[in-house]
Amino acid sequence: MNSHNLPILYSFRRCPYAIRARLALAYVGIQCEVREVSLKEKPSEMLLLSPKGTVPVLVLSDGSVIDESLEIMQWALAQSDADLFASESADTLIKRNDSYFKYHLDRYKYPQRFVPQTNTDFHRQQAELFLAELEQHLTHQSNLCAEQVSIADSAIFPFVRQFAAVEPEHFASLAFPHLQVWLRRWLDSNLFGSVMRRHAQWHPGDTEQRLF
Repeated sequence: MNSHNLPILYSFRRCPYAIRARLALAYVGIQCEVREVSLKEKPSEMLLLSPKGTVPVLVLSDGSVIDESLEIMQWALAQSDADLFASESADTLIKRNDSYFKYHLDRYKYPQRFVPQTNTDFHRQQAELFLAELEQHLTHQSNLCAEQVSIADSAIFPFVRQFAAVEPEHFASLAFPHLQVWLRRWLDSNLFGSVMRRHAQWHPGDTEQRLF
């Protein structure tokens, strides 16, 4: 594909939603032009494409826009025959991650964003109930939904990573040995390394094309 016809991905390196979209795109080998944005200085071009102002935003070569991370993942997987990466049993886990776990994770990681300021111990404990569910899934298999990798693993991993980074020593002390091994395997993977390369912030008019 000519580089000028590549899909364009508006992204933010550390955003878990953007990470999981990049994981799926990279897994199936879809090269994109990456436009790294500042969430405090969102480019007007991105806002015109997706007024809600969140990343990731994928602009396909025909001009179509996909601005939900799971929809980007599903689109990417549909372009490939990577059956092992898809799993029909993943929906419930992903929905629970994106609602219950994300709610408590935000209040644990960013208590200052909420008024009145939240009880971080409470929200950490509530988030750990979901981690306990993941540990149970991993007790008899290498990945969340089966022995093979599924969409649930790549969709949930960035959020578990975020939780673990808040208090690394606390996470290491939890009685979740299978989850800790699973997280380390993802952190050490070439796939994760490939989507976490640093890119300079994109500005309108930039001529340098940054690819992944």
